[in-house]
Amino acid sequence: MTDWTNWNVADIPDQTGRTAVITGANTGLGFETAKALAEKGARVVIAVRNTDKGAQAAARIRGDVDVQELDLTSLSSIRTAAEALKARFDKIDLLINNAGVMTTPKGTTADGFELQFGTNHLGHFALTGLLFDNILDIPGSRIVTVSSNGHKMGGAIHWDDLQWERSYNRMGAYTQSKLANLLFTYELQRRLAPRGKTIAVAAHPGTSTTELARNLPRPVERAFLAAAPVLFAQTADRGALPTLRAATDPGVLGGQYYGPDGLGQQRGAPVVVASSAQSYDVDQQRRLWEISEELTKVTFLDL
Repeated sequence: MTDWTNWNVADIPDQTGRTAVITGANTGLGFETAKALAEKGARVVIAVRNTDKGAQAAARIRGDVDVQELDLTSLSSIRTAAEALKARFDKIDLLINNAGVMTTPKGTTADGFELQFGTNHLGHFALTGLLFDNILDIPGSRIVTVSSNGHKMGGAIHWDDLQWERSYNRMGAYTQSKLANLLFTYELQRRLAPRGKTIAVAAHPGTSTTELARNLPRPVERAFLAAAPVLFAQTADRGALPTLRAATDPGVLGGQYYGPDGLGQQRGAPVVVASSAQSYDVDQQRRLWEISEELTKVTFLDL
């Protein structure tokens, strides 16, 4: 049985004076992350595509919560959101790249990127780069990107068909995007390390009962939703704990990856875990970074 006294929301330090921007925080893991940080005193910005849903989520949270329109499937929207956030806040202490889509039917973003890779990785890469000068060198600032233990289920990045144009597999595209989250985090941390003030960290929620699984093929989805709560899943508030620990624990080090401590990392208390061998491949990290800059036309200031 999991020992939840290992680390839980009671262990989050006071966040008064800190500003946290969280993507996809109107529901599920993002909402629980926003709620916990706001209740600890942070000024929280819920960055979401649907601002009405964002406002409804903000109204359910006790604390200082704002809403920012952000569509991660559109580089134009990302640029507009970044400019608005930079105008409103002199500094951003926490950027939590939480939003994501999972196993969607074949589709593309507004800029022609495969939907899952474009949303989960390229959208967050661009947002991070565009907000970077408001995060960089702020003492204690962190960039936390939410990956998935599912990144271990796929092969390497499809360098010869990055956008899955020749043959589309919804799970393969999803696992590629989640591997990309880790490659991005580790490369970002290596570039940040010499400066010593801002760190990049990754987390994954294990298996949590959220809306993310809504695009699973129907028979699989029904079986998953019926069995998950009983067999191995955890609630969204517990699934958010690895992200919250990565974002707030004073002992966190740049480049660490947090996930549940239970069997198969499906559920449990948040601890440092290992990602796949290929996620630590420096050549792949650098290659993805360069390609991401080319595709998004976003470069990181001072790195």
